[in-house]
Amino acid sequence: MINYTYKNDVQGARAAIERLYIAMRHLFIRGSYKPLGLSGEALIEALMTLQPEIYGSIANHERVELDGLLYIFKRLPKGIEQSRYIKLISREGFENSQFEPVIATARRRNCYRIDEEQMFIEMTRGRSDIYDILTHLTFMFVESQKILRNSLDQKNEVRREWAMLKEIVEKEQRGEEFNKEVAFTYLSTILGRTFDETAKAYHVFNKSSEVNSIFHIIYWLGQRAMEEHQEGKDREITFSNALRDKIGHHIYGEIWATKIKQFLFDKKLIDRPLHIISANLHSSVMNSLYAKAALGKEYESFTIEEVAKQLSLSENESLEHKVQTYASRHGMKQINDESGMNISVQLFDTTMINWSKVSDELKFDKAYIEAEKPVIFVMDYAFGEQAFELMDELLKPYENGVFIRLNVQSVAVMGKAGILEGDKGDIMLPYAHIFEGTADNYPFENDLCIEDFEGLGVQVREGAMVSVLGTSLQNRDILDFFHKSSWKVVGLEMEGAHYQKAIQAAAKIRRNIKSDVTVRYAYYASDNPLRSGQTLASGSLGLVGVRPTYLITGRFLEKILS
Repeated sequence: MINYTYKNDVQGARAAIERLYIAMRHLFIRGSYKPLGLSGEALIEALMTLQPEIYGSIANHERVELDGLLYIFKRLPKGIEQSRYIKLISREGFENSQFEPVIATARRRNCYRIDEEQMFIEMTRGRSDIYDILTHLTFMFVESQKILRNSLDQKNEVRREWAMLKEIVEKEQRGEEFNKEVAFTYLSTILGRTFDETAKAYHVFNKSSEVNSIFHIIYWLGQRAMEEHQEGKDREITFSNALRDKIGHHIYGEIWATKIKQFLFDKKLIDRPLHIISANLHSSVMNSLYAKAALGKEYESFTIEEVAKQLSLSENESLEHKVQTYASRHGMKQINDESGMNISVQLFDTTMINWSKVSDELKFDKAYIEAEKPVIFVMDYAFGEQAFELMDELLKPYENGVFIRLNVQSVAVMGKAGILEGDKGDIMLPYAHIFEGTADNYPFENDLCIEDFEGLGVQVREGAMVSVLGTSLQNRDILDFFHKSSWKVVGLEMEGAHYQKAIQAAAKIRRNIKSDVTVRYAYYASDNPLRSGQTLASGSLGLVGVRPTYLITGRFLEKILS
């Protein structure tokens, strides 16, 4: 018997995602909108219908969603809560100005505070980046309206708690002491939260240097909402003409890829077998190849994973520098990005590595390495649709007076992903990417399998992966449907379908690389969106992510070097 209620919930959620994207595309083409105007209300209505898991209690009329706010403010420029005017721009010369860039570390966007009320945000990574930030901003405006409602009484007059919060923020700005427990009491009323919840949120926000204090954030969200409500000072989001002209044209991706291929040509590496790895630049490849040799006898008895944990501790920055210095002398070259894509690259010439000093844990064939001379190319992980632009441009031949096709032997992708059955730190191995919201599916033969991880003390799952339009747009009904239906999806991520689309086009249609290029996909679980308290908003992986990262890296390297 079909559960029609369940099906309707799924269809309603999928329709809400479609409405969000249609509305965002329309507003982008139009060039501007007011978040609380008719156009903005369309986004809010769709988001409230969807009720994404990552935004927690967004649908609650009074309770301000604190975990969700912390999540988005780590991905938005610091101080954006204070802005009335937000403008999304392309790379338009502000990097050469006197404006000090404000960079959100979780998204690595250049942002510029123009004045007290206006913020410019540089968008160079494609449509996914724009949709991501518009979704976060829509959520931010929803929560600001809750703060406004909680700050006014039945007569539409400002509550005493609001006036007291203003005094606290002014004292905080001047560096004066104030009674925090009294402050939590005032703030809890405005948040619609308990005293305990407010105190806990204060400490969580306070731990992160990437965001302002919770007092500052809540006050300015409420203040801008109050000015709009009482004085008609509307908030506005605009898109620059240059951004609208450039989006989707691969302008930045072409600049990025051309610089890399020029480097390979100049260093006489362009004809060598090339193995591409796309992974966050957490240095797992560099550490696996060089760390034990660089750090010497003190770390001789450590496993690669134990060394990695030591290197990940903030107080061990000198150790990281030591490994980087050693690596740069033995075949590692870093290419920092200047195109605006925010994707740096590490190149490893395997002929310059002292293999006698590489950890015994790593299995490799020295005779094969000497004969084939492979080059390992590690690129930082892309964001959504940016993955297609980067890979599509990278796999094109080098053309600068000569025509040379890259000798690409393998492409490996390691990313963080949401898992639908399992825990943080588990590994997922896909055999297909399903592109959400389209009829596009990308099956492939993954060169990794469960047997590659047997006996290593980690849970591994095989299945299809769904490439979603945005991690912040997923709700429980959709994810449950993908997992329990015949799709048998094990996880969700944002880039896989884009990577595979570019690889298949380069291999099967354009013939830029060999048709049987080896592909390897492996993801480690950063969250389980179907479990309360395990969404992305619940916090980072921390050291839990070290083991799966290095296990996957080890399997990549062993297959490349054998």
